[in-house]
Amino acid sequence: MPELPEVETIRRQLEGELVGRHIDDAWAFPHAKFDQAHDAVGGTFTRLGRRGKYLIATLSGVAGRGEPDPTTPAGAGVELVVHLGMTGRLAVVEVNSLEDTPHLRASWTLDDGRILQFVDVRRFGRIAVVDAGDHRSLATLDRIGPEPFDDAFDAESLRRTVNASRRAVKTQLLAQRVVAGVGNIYADEALWLAGVHPASRRLTRADAERLRDAVREVLQAGIDHGGTTLRDYRDAHGGTGTNQHRLACYGRFGEPCRRCGTELRRTVIDARTTTFCPVCQRR
Repeated sequence: MPELPEVETIRRQLEGELVGRHIDDAWAFPHAKFDQAHDAVGGTFTRLGRRGKYLIATLSGVAGRGEPDPTTPAGAGVELVVHLGMTGRLAVVEVNSLEDTPHLRASWTLDDGRILQFVDVRRFGRIAVVDAGDHRSLATLDRIGPEPFDDAFDAESLRRTVNASRRAVKTQLLAQRVVAGVGNIYADEALWLAGVHPASRRLTRADAERLRDAVREVLQAGIDHGGTTLRDYRDAHGGTGTNQHRLACYGRFGEPCRRCGTELRRTVIDARTTTFCPVCQRR
């Protein structure tokens, strides 16, 4: 599944191609998860943002959606929200052909004649159009934690949140509540870098500081190297990331730890395959 670095890479690639463009028409695969693509017609892209693993495009010129959220400023426009799921990909192309684009789930015709396409092989992605800032219909996004590079993601809040739960620290990282955008790959990498066992249920202040810094470091490395491509991920230009060549822990079970030389082990924590070093990450 694309995590924060992959989604941020796509956001940066598409921003210059979409901002200022008007949506003239749309097509959607007949399914409730994609139908709202039609609701973006008539809008003009004014901003392309990201929250965790969600791409959020702000559109002007589209009427509000149903009962307004009193916390949302009037006239703020609407947002086209796209979650890529496990295999989703967004790209701007010159020609749209349903027959020649397998697994096409939605497309938007831009005013310059080009097409923004959303392709999703496994159909785990989702599209929504909501009032700007009103994410009540998107439960995960509505309750998402702080962005990893924001001051709100601080070591003390991280420590208190983890210690208040009975769940493993890795599970909490994946839940998107303590921090936004971390998935299986970058959770393993951050926990290894911080020297924290993924099944730990308590963090010391020193643990929390190292883990906060490690989350930021591995996510920034992922962004700097265009994301991690293990199988399906492709960026908006069809290219692969290169961060997979820099992974120190994820998927390397049976290989020597790059810090101490001990053989990395694999376990399952809350149904997620997890790699860790039994020496560097003592529980």
